[in-house]
Amino acid sequence: MVDGEPVVRVPVLIVGGGPVGLALALLLDHHGVACTVLDDGDGPRGTPRGSTHNARTMEHYRRLGLAEAVRGLGLPPADPTDVAYFTRYAGYPLARLPMPSAAAKRRAVAESGVTDQVPEPLHRANQMYVERLLYAAARARPGIAVHPAWRVLDVRQDGSAAEATAERAGDGRRQRWRARYVVGCDGARSVVRAAIGAHYAGEGGVDQRILGRRATALHLRLPTLYRDVLTGPRAWSYWAVNDELAVNLIALDGESEFFLLTSSIDPDDPDPGRAAELVRRAAGADVPVEVLDRRAWTPGQALVAERFADRRLLLAGDAAHLFTPTGGFGMNTGIDDAANLAWKLAGALQGWGGPGLVGSYGAERRPIALRNTAAARRLNRNLADIAPTAVLEEDSAKGAAERDRVGALLSTYGEQFASIGVQLGARYDGSPLLHPDGAAPPPDSPTEYVPSAVPGGRAPHAWCGPGRGPGDSLFDRLGPGFTLLRLGPRPPTAAPAVAAARAAGIALTVLDAPDPQIRELYGRDAALVRPDQHVAWRGDRLPDDPGEWLRRAAGH
Repeated sequence: MVDGEPVVRVPVLIVGGGPVGLALALLLDHHGVACTVLDDGDGPRGTPRGSTHNARTMEHYRRLGLAEAVRGLGLPPADPTDVAYFTRYAGYPLARLPMPSAAAKRRAVAESGVTDQVPEPLHRANQMYVERLLYAAARARPGIAVHPAWRVLDVRQDGSAAEATAERAGDGRRQRWRARYVVGCDGARSVVRAAIGAHYAGEGGVDQRILGRRATALHLRLPTLYRDVLTGPRAWSYWAVNDELAVNLIALDGESEFFLLTSSIDPDDPDPGRAAELVRRAAGADVPVEVLDRRAWTPGQALVAERFADRRLLLAGDAAHLFTPTGGFGMNTGIDDAANLAWKLAGALQGWGGPGLVGSYGAERRPIALRNTAAARRLNRNLADIAPTAVLEEDSAKGAAERDRVGALLSTYGEQFASIGVQLGARYDGSPLLHPDGAAPPPDSPTEYVPSAVPGGRAPHAWCGPGRGPGDSLFDRLGPGFTLLRLGPRPPTAAPAVAAARAAGIALTVLDAPDPQIRELYGRDAALVRPDQHVAWRGDRLPDDPGEWLRRAAGH
């Protein structure tokens, strides 16, 4: 006991109540596992972070019944999400990368074909808004206990459980929690990672003028910027790039609040006046500026923990990997970590998972972290090539030529905003949970996603219903456990698999998808889809030993 209090016993303890920790809690609840979240803050963060919820993350939100609510956050639905580049906001335009509004994305989904792969397009809404939604959703679930203002001091484990000691802000009360598993979603200074003894490995910040070295993030209120300066077509991201400065101003609410990223001021200078002056220089106009919050950060990082787990202790999100913000991959990779881990913890705690199930988490997710951090770093390094010269802002032939050169270069940077391969292309090839069929997966590309049912990748998406709303997606019809898809006009019988699942205590849903387009997409008459929507097996007939087949997918 600590301070006379009994030890609190829980199945899973999540350290850190940011978006990854909350998503993990909600996904555990989806799989029928109770959990407790400890966070050292007093509630959802009130300062901006990332604004990108990619297509895969939106699919996870859809599974939790939250996608529509998330799409109600952020910019007004009709506002385009363009990326616009200027010398200064009141100066010369340099380039514009057109991106659709939330309303346009909805229309595209409504008009999509049967085998369209993006049922939930990427959405721009700042993390601070979405975190409030996730927090409220978690607090509303009886199986999730959220405890704000508890700082975890240490974590240790023995053969049967892990234990955390935490201190409550305000009164200093200490409490011990004992759990079958403890998951560290507690960021770069993770107490859980320290307990594991895992260090980050990889590359730190980049030495470049545009979003390099140590940088500054500012939360701003600019009440007249749209009225007096940004009077043209709306955008989501506004860059000011010249020989003096480079800033990226990200619209938060479409009214007056913005998030600014820059390497053009000292991140350790606390003076809000100098930050406001930078904004005015970037605007090229004397606009009112209110600095609501600021913090230092390091762009260009591509750091991944040496290992993601040690017996009862596991890592997810920033505790496992640190990203540069370029591309918006960090939080999304963390939420995909949570989707991979939640069902495995459920299997271990509910008794149907084998000894290798939780152990497969790091083997599957660490290669994805290495892949995604490297992709983000490459995009960040591309910014070093811009190098505008002093003539960029001249009203002259030389100035026009320089603007054409820089604008043409900026126009090639659309790949960081078209990263569908990063978003949907994660694969777990080589995992012991898979049944390889000898076919080669499609090449990995950050900008292209080729749907493939070769075991290891995300199950190809298809529309099964008459519309394009809830219940019409193949993903809506997958069970919370494993799903056996019977595809095309002549699928194999499911009876042996159903009997084997019942004997092993493994939840198995049988789903018929007779549409020949879906059968062609999967390339076989049947497929086994894991609880995280990745393909574990496919074939034209079930294996001779369906019990062994299912047990392998469940980590036995």
